[in-house]
Amino acid sequence: MNTYPISIRPFGLHAVLIEWPNEVEETILEDIIRYMGQLKTHLDNEIWELVPAYNSLTLIKQDKPIDFSSFSKQLKRWYEEKPEVLANERFLWRLPVCYDLDFGIDLEDVSNRMQLSIAQIIELHTRPEYIVYGIGFLPGFMYLGGLDASLEVPRRQTPRLKVERGAVGIAARQTGIYPQESPGGWNIIGNCPVPIFDISKTPPCFVKVGDRIQFYAISRAAYQLRTIEGEVGIYQVEKIKLDA
Repeated sequence: MNTYPISIRPFGLHAVLIEWPNEVEETILEDIIRYMGQLKTHLDNEIWELVPAYNSLTLIKQDKPIDFSSFSKQLKRWYEEKPEVLANERFLWRLPVCYDLDFGIDLEDVSNRMQLSIAQIIELHTRPEYIVYGIGFLPGFMYLGGLDASLEVPRRQTPRLKVERGAVGIAARQTGIYPQESPGGWNIIGNCPVPIFDISKTPPCFVKVGDRIQFYAISRAAYQLRTIEGEVGIYQVEKIKLDA
């Protein structure tokens, strides 16, 4: 069990920001998730909201301002105790992506820039199991780490004003899915027909930080079928429980 130097600082009157070393490392994320599970045994879930991401954990108190002086000391003590806590249940989610050029509107550009064939790009993009390091920007937008270095391309110089819902993009060493129509500057290489965020469901986003995502390629016909299944609510996302 790794121990890291953490910093604790106020984040407004109702929140506290806990920060780990400024690195994108799976072991750091594991420690954040472990500590979050520990905090849930101490804090009232109806009052507190816990938001993990990359190398930080934000604690938000809904009912009244936080006494930072005393609370920060308690947080430090809890972190240093590191008792055994129940492992968080996590899953590998397998999501379909159609890499048709009508969806992958930046595929040819990425192909030319990286000197890779489109088939190679698809193979490299579907090979890894990506780690969900954070969810934000849009409700349900997953920041997925673990993109193959061969696909490392910068964000577009000029963001688009409209990126379609389900668009799968890459930027730097990350990939992700736009859960709804939005402006965006990532390079779009395909589209996922699975609804990632649905306000009518509990929870609205079925994926959580610490889970893993693996993409697999589907045809245009399969994409249309999955879209219909998603719209009527009968599509079942393939998931595999991960070992603790």
